[in-house]
This record gives sequence, structure tokens and C-alpha cells, in this order.
Amino acid sequence: MVRTSFQSSSIFLAILACLLWSTAFAGIKIGLQYSSPLQFAGLRFMISGLMIFPFCRNIASDIRIAGKNFDKILWISLFQTAILYTFFYLGINKTPAAVAAIIVGGSPLFVALLAHFTTGKDPLTIRKIIALLIGFSGIVLLALVKDRNIPGHGSVIAGIVLLVTGNIAGSYGNILVSKNKVNISPVFLNALQIFMGGAIILILSFLFEESTFTHKPLPYYISLGWLSFLSAAAFSLWFVVLHRPEVKVSEINVWKFIIPVLGAILSWLIIAGEQPRWYTILGMILIAVAILIIYGKKKQ
Repeated sequence: MVRTSFQSSSIFLAILACLLWSTAFAGIKIGLQYSSPLQFAGLRFMISGLMIFPFCRNIASDIRIAGKNFDKILWISLFQTAILYTFFYLGINKTPAAVAAIIVGGSPLFVALLAHFTTGKDPLTIRKIIALLIGFSGIVLLALVKDRNIPGHGSVIAGIVLLVTGNIAGSYGNILVSKNKVNISPVFLNALQIFMGGAIILILSFLFEESTFTHKPLPYYISLGWLSFLSAAAFSLWFVVLHRPEVKVSEINVWKFIIPVLGAILSWLIIAGEQPRWYTILGMILIAVAILIIYGKKKQ
């Protein structure tokens, strides 16, 4: 039996991807000070795709296979990038970064729920149902508690609804990647779906936003560069993991509990005016506990 090092194990790669993703929320909030949401998102993911392409091997062969499976790749790019991040950027533009991190960190709960209805391999058990109730109660808590220190509570609720909608789309995208295993390099597949998804979002920005390409301050370019890099790295790691035959999409999602915890903490540290509140901490704990109940093995 061939032993693999921890650094190349699915668990390590999943943790590393989640650590990268958790830094995105503060970076997005900084970039959105200087750009409209969809333009910022579209440029980010198109740049991310371009960053990955040079690292792809056997591109000619992958292009031929991609052409034969274009419909599958289009669906993946729609749910995994275009729809997910359209709603995500619109949502985070209306909510504090820490709240967005906590909501998005609950995506494994939606994966567990959707997997029951779409894969036939992950049925809902009493344990999962209890965990889902705990996790979704955390999301409801974030939506219903009114904080006088945050103006425009109605806008925050709308943002949470947008983030949850994006969660559902992204969770279904995870299932599509796992179910529709195309005989193509996962790195190339990731590059292609990110670039295509970013292009779709950028087109939407031209249709629904007053997009401008004027010169912007340095913090905008730093946030755009970092976000593009982390998308390229994190999505590539995640696609590699999802394409491993021994990996179940529901089980690997347990490590996404890192995202709400670290994402919220970084937002409180970096974003001016954001600080921990009792309800954000409680919501974060409820969602993290729910994920661990669903995906954590009893012996662990």
C-alpha cells in the first residue's frame, strides 16, 4: 500500500484551501470601496483563471476533452462561480464582512441537505437533521437580531438572503464537480470554469451596473491581486480533492468550519468599524458545531 505524506493528503489540501478562502472577506470589503460588486467579481475570477492556465499540462488534450464535455463544464462554471459569486458579492456589499464569513461558512450544511436529494448516497439521518436545525438557527439569529450599531438592518437581511442563495448555488456546484467527473485535469477544469464564470459575471456588470474602468487607489489593486491569487490557489486545491476517488463531497466539507471562524476574526481585526457582537459569536459557534456534528466522525 502506498503511503502519502500529510502535505499531499486530501485533509491537508482541504484545510489549506479553507484557510485561503477565509482571508477573502476582508479583501472583498476593501475592494468594494472602489468598485461595483459584479465588475470587481468578474475581473477577479477572469484574472484567477488566467493565473492557472500556465500551470496546466497537456492543454491540447484537455481542450479536446473540454470541447466534448462543454455542457458539463458550463453548468459547473455557472453554479460554482457565476451564480455563486454574483449573489455572494451582491450580498457581502450589504452586510458586515464577519457576518458574510459566518453565512458562507455554513455552506457545508447546504451541501448535506442537497446531497440527500441529488446524490442518493448521503441520506438525512436524525443526527444530520438535528445538526441542520442547529446550523440554520445560527443563520436565522444573524438575520433577526437588530443591532443599533449597524445602520440599515433591512439591507443586512437582504444581504443575508443573497448570501444564502449563493450558498445553495455553490453547494450544488460542489455536487456537480463530484458527480460529473470529466476525464480532464482538475487544474485545467478549474481554470476554465473560473474564467468562464468570471466572464459571465463581467457581462452581467455591463448590463446591470454603471461600470467604470478608471484608475483606482493602490488598496484596490492589492485586494484584487490577492483575491485573484487565492481563488486560483484555493479552487485548484479544492478541485484536486473533489476529483480524488476516495473523497466524499460531504465528508471533506467538514473542514469548511474554518472559514466562518477565521474569516470573522480577520474581518474584526482588519475592517474598520467591525467588531465582535454576542450574536455573531453565537451564530458562528452554532454553525461550526453543526458542521462538526454532521461531518465529524464519532471517533474523532
